[in-house]
Amino acid sequence: MMKYCAYQDRCHKEVKDKLIEIEVYGDDIDELMIILVAENFLDEERFARSFARGKFRIKKWGRWKIKQELKKKRISEYCIKKAMEELDEYDYEGQLRALLIKKAAVLRETDQFKRKGKLAKFAQSKGFESGLIWTILKDGSEEWDSR
Repeated sequence: MMKYCAYQDRCHKEVKDKLIEIEVYGDDIDELMIILVAENFLDEERFARSFARGKFRIKKWGRWKIKQELKKKRISEYCIKKAMEELDEYDYEGQLRALLIKKAAVLRETDQFKRKGKLAKFAQSKGFESGLIWTILKDGSEEWDSR
């Protein structure tokens, strides 16, 4: 299990699921979990921070989607809050703007109202907040015009 945790950061749920998969049950799971935490192979806050950074940088996810996935993995609110600190506001808005520009370039919709609606729906599906999406869409009106 140390090798499993050393390969990449894992959350408690993933480790427990893996232990059950290899048919380890009951008190043995608890004992192994205690050892992994004590030896610093398992750290929920470290996992949450690296998860947030990775999903933001690689998958281009927004805060909402990252938070939902962390909740699915049963990460504490404290660790989720710490993970959100990893997302720089300037980079976050820049990432959203870049996603919208890229999507706008491939949209065929010519009606500006529908076009912006499709862009907003796309950004929401990536986990970005509606208020921020609409602020950016209103600020850069000429960028979203059909080409």
